[in-house]
Amino acid sequence: MSVNKEGQIVQSPYRYGHIGDDAMSDEVDWDSLTFSLTPTDTMYITTTDIDSPWDIGELIPYGDMKMSPAAGVLNYGQGLFEGMKAYRTAEDNIVFFRPEENARRMQRGADRLKMPPVPESIFIDAVEKVVSANKKWIPPMGKGALYVRPLLFGSGPVLGVSPAPSYTFLIYVTPVGPYFKGGMSAINLLISEEYHRAAPGGSGGVKAIGNYAPGMMPSKKAKAKGYAEVIYLDAETHTFIEEVGAANFFCVKDKVLYTPELTGTILPGITRMSIIELARSRGYKVVEEKVSAEFAMAADEAFCCGTAAVISPIASITKGENTATYGDGTPQPITVELYEALTGIQNQTSEDNFSWIHPLPEGI
Repeated sequence: MSVNKEGQIVQSPYRYGHIGDDAMSDEVDWDSLTFSLTPTDTMYITTTDIDSPWDIGELIPYGDMKMSPAAGVLNYGQGLFEGMKAYRTAEDNIVFFRPEENARRMQRGADRLKMPPVPESIFIDAVEKVVSANKKWIPPMGKGALYVRPLLFGSGPVLGVSPAPSYTFLIYVTPVGPYFKGGMSAINLLISEEYHRAAPGGSGGVKAIGNYAPGMMPSKKAKAKGYAEVIYLDAETHTFIEEVGAANFFCVKDKVLYTPELTGTILPGITRMSIIELARSRGYKVVEEKVSAEFAMAADEAFCCGTAAVISPIASITKGENTATYGDGTPQPITVELYEALTGIQNQTSEDNFSWIHPLPEGI
């Protein structure tokens, strides 16, 4: 059920218990899952006006939506998204990884794009309910996860560059396979000397929808040359590494981890933050500072990180005519150690000393 703006309780047309049982779907070949969209049963939605508080939303059947052609998100890109996962674990639980951090990051992004922030309590409640309603789509442990995609956007009509009059908060989910099929493999990257991801003072530090389309063409060009993705340098000096496609960057030199400092042009990744905390807890020094391409290419190891892969080892980086290869081009020891430690916490095969795991409450 949900509560409307007059404070009345409204029965959802799609009850939580209708498909929210624990039996896994027999419609999916779990071994063939890739990181792609598989439509599920249920999504979550709620709306508000620009100066009104958010109400608890409702679960409705997954499907297309009606929207004004003058919607703020369509005309001016006033929108954000988040990416997170729900896992089945070794203890046969369904858990999330630090969902409160996704809620807080979306709030910061909403402030930047002049949208009403979704309260953390509503965000977490929404994530729990939509995942509970789609339990059967959560892959078995080791076969993947349920990818959770929260969206916040200006859905009301507006003509002229100004905030939309009304907003929609929406969550849909889809099962995705493990990023590394057949084991962890290292990737080859190309430094982009022509294109940049973000500029100082822009929206590079928030997960705005407009940040991603401009990267599709450079990424496609790099892949056509045989690389997995591009590395972006800073837009001011064209010297310092910022991000790998849509992932954060780390390198390791003499057992010290280095990652680009957050300057407003780099997305503050939740996996990035977790790796920093995890590495320090294991005795490694982690330095957050500007990391030049030259320094990174002389490092002992390198990897990128994000929700999709957790950690992607980097085999080589190419800049112009020069290519740096890490070790023998296979995943290097500290990279593997951190990957196994982080995924162990997520899968509940290792102790969670950080209280990062958020179990799905019973009875939802």
